[in-house]
Amino acid sequence: MNHSKIDASSLELIDRVVTIKRVTKVVKGGRNMRFSALVVVGDGNGHVGVGLGKAAEIPEAIRKGREDASKKLISVTLDKNGSISHDFIGKFGGASILLKKAPEGTGIIAGGPARIVCEVAGIRNIRTKSLGSNNKQNVVLATIDALSQLKTPEEVAANRGKSVEEVLS
Repeated sequence: MNHSKIDASSLELIDRVVTIKRVTKVVKGGRNMRFSALVVVGDGNGHVGVGLGKAAEIPEAIRKGREDASKKLISVTLDKNGSISHDFIGKFGGASILLKKAPEGTGIIAGGPARIVCEVAGIRNIRTKSLGSNNKQNVVLATIDALSQLKTPEEVAANRGKSVEEVLS
């Protein structure tokens, strides 16, 4: 797993808002309205992060979400086709997502939340299938989980003590 900290200040980050929810807390004087924003940030070149921001105003919630996401960046290793190196299933809560390697020209075949993560990560060719829960937050986090656990053929070869050609065949 590549959980090494990435310096967000050196990257040119793109941010996309996945969802904005109005959340209510019932207090003695009535209802207390706030907003929760799920934001995905990435540099379009193999780095992606997700964050949740909560505030009384929407723009403030988005800003907090962007800040939170830039603190949690992960790096994704892409192959020469702008796809992932192997198929993988990521899980978070009740959501599971299947990421499948795709050849050049496939494009991003993914549902809403997973598509946003793939786009900002810089993946150009991938097929995905969301399994289980459709909760946007859990689908995004399952996608991030899958992307963070992907291994390059070189890493697998090193772990098994074999050459890259033996692993790929």
